[in-house]
Amino acid sequence: MELDVDIEEPWPAGPWEDLSDRSAAALARVAPELANPRLSASILLTSDDEVRGLNRLWRERDKPTNVLSFPMIERADLLELASDGPPELLGDVVLAFETCSREAAAKAVPLEHHTAHLIVHGLLHLAGYDHELGAEEAEAMEALEVKALALIGVADPYDDRDQGQG
Repeated sequence: MELDVDIEEPWPAGPWEDLSDRSAAALARVAPELANPRLSASILLTSDDEVRGLNRLWRERDKPTNVLSFPMIERADLLELASDGPPELLGDVVLAFETCSREAAAKAVPLEHHTAHLIVHGLLHLAGYDHELGAEEAEAMEALEVKALALIGVADPYDDRDQGQG
């Protein structure tokens, strides 16, 4: 999958593009539908204010959130997408710096690890996974997240012992 990563203030200088690429590549190893070479996605790292505006506009929730996903393809179409042909936009993922930073600090994990988790989480939403559809779907999504993150050296974000909350 080809990524277009845009980093805005207040995100500090950091390994964000490389982290995004490594996260997407690891995810493609555990979710084969995301390994299609035709796929592209955009990732925007921005402020809580920007995410709040997008959340208000598109989800009618007037508050920031850690990650928003805007899919551009239906899951059934993604699963049937041939590997040859023109590029196909999977969608957009947007992360809010202040919220991500607060959450990482509260979990006692590096911001880079939490960001990788949210990128993987957001890309899975673009692929049609939705943890809000029930426990079975949430467990499937979490299992893919844990497997992908392990491939890039990020501890299980759902294991409280690895987050200092133990």
